[in-house]
Amino acid sequence: MTFRNRVDAGRALGRRLEYLRGCDVVVVGLPRGGVPVAYEVARALDAPLDVILVRKLGAPFQPELAMGAIGEGGIRVVYEPTLRLAELSPEAFAAVEARERAELDRRVRRLRGGRAREPLAGRLVVVVDDGIATGSTASAACQVVRAAGAARVVLAAPIAPPPVVDALRSEADEVVCVETPAAFFAIGEFYDDFSQTSEEEVLDLLHRATTEHREPAAAPVGAGAGPPTVEAGSVSRDVEVDLPTLPVPLRGRLTVPRGARGAVVFAHGSGSSRHSPRNRYVADVLTEAGFATLLFDLLTPAEDTDRSKIFDIPLLARRLADVTDWLRGEPEVAGLAMGYFGASTGAAAALWAAAEEGSHIEAIVSRGGRPDLAAARLPAVEAPTLLIVGGADELVLDLNKQAATLLRHENRVAVVPGATHLFSEPGALESVAALARDWFVRHLDLVGQHRRH
Repeated sequence: MTFRNRVDAGRALGRRLEYLRGCDVVVVGLPRGGVPVAYEVARALDAPLDVILVRKLGAPFQPELAMGAIGEGGIRVVYEPTLRLAELSPEAFAAVEARERAELDRRVRRLRGGRAREPLAGRLVVVVDDGIATGSTASAACQVVRAAGAARVVLAAPIAPPPVVDALRSEADEVVCVETPAAFFAIGEFYDDFSQTSEEEVLDLLHRATTEHREPAAAPVGAGAGPPTVEAGSVSRDVEVDLPTLPVPLRGRLTVPRGARGAVVFAHGSGSSRHSPRNRYVADVLTEAGFATLLFDLLTPAEDTDRSKIFDIPLLARRLADVTDWLRGEPEVAGLAMGYFGASTGAAAALWAAAEEGSHIEAIVSRGGRPDLAAARLPAVEAPTLLIVGGADELVLDLNKQAATLLRHENRVAVVPGATHLFSEPGALESVAALARDWFVRHLDLVGQHRRH
């Protein structure tokens, strides 16, 4: 695929990232060529645009070998292994940093012009460039954004080679590209027009973005659409909640539409939280369909870095069951049929919890789940179970097919063609949400009607 120019590339990338629309997103472009691309992404997401000004601290004998990176606000990241490899004295390293800091300060004065930086702390930050070749600058940008307090980092570019994308997955929470061609020589070969971007153009785009941006407004569901619109008057409760029944403090988000027909508790996967943009998107679709939803953090921030807890499915299942018991006591939800929506390891926790005697879970949906982690408990699951898997997620697809043979009650493996594990392809997440909605409508509604009569 060849892009006409950076505007064309930015629009294509914006379509790929539309599942983030409606989240607390900041789009930051790498000057100079990344800014025209980032401008189009910010427009697609109705998000604020800023620049991310970084400088690599390259080794004197090999500038592409990054010993660290610096950013605005005195942010400084040092890569200790590379620094040891370079065998630079503290004085020599300080000289490199001083030279790059001077250039960084020059660019800040030129491109900011006194304009305040967009706050990144606690937000989902999308780092955008016009292409990624070696990945060293992109890596530095991700490191600087994290140091500035970003809660989640998505690295996005129209084009990048597969090995570099794989390497950058350790720097960003997610890497999104329109194209990842195996035959890759230079970024410019994928553009009809790859002429240089001037600082004046960057300044103009930043000014235009500031004047154009408004608070995000939800868009209808559909191909290439953002989250569904949930009218304020149709929701009786939409609040952050504390979950006091647990031995550790956890937080959740409870949304209850008026006249709710059922309730769905979300169990996220490793490395995610109640702020997961994918689960939030699905939750919005379910709320629009009349279901109460609860998204909550299965682990505390400290626990989320402990792999022994991330994969402790019995622990996650106990917490999910405790939260479900708490939810049943909420007045707006009491008496409603309950379902679980789990992703990755969260799906294993959902199945494990549903297998407990007296769980009274009426339906389960798994997105890209790991039901194999709950294999011993699957025969005891009585709730109708839908296992949604991406067609290109071959390993996980095999694990789900094997797990389906252990489920003794109604179940189905639904494959989203061409989708990978994160369902980031155009239309993939919409398919997940529609499948989940229809499954819960069918099974929770049936139970609800029976209880009402």
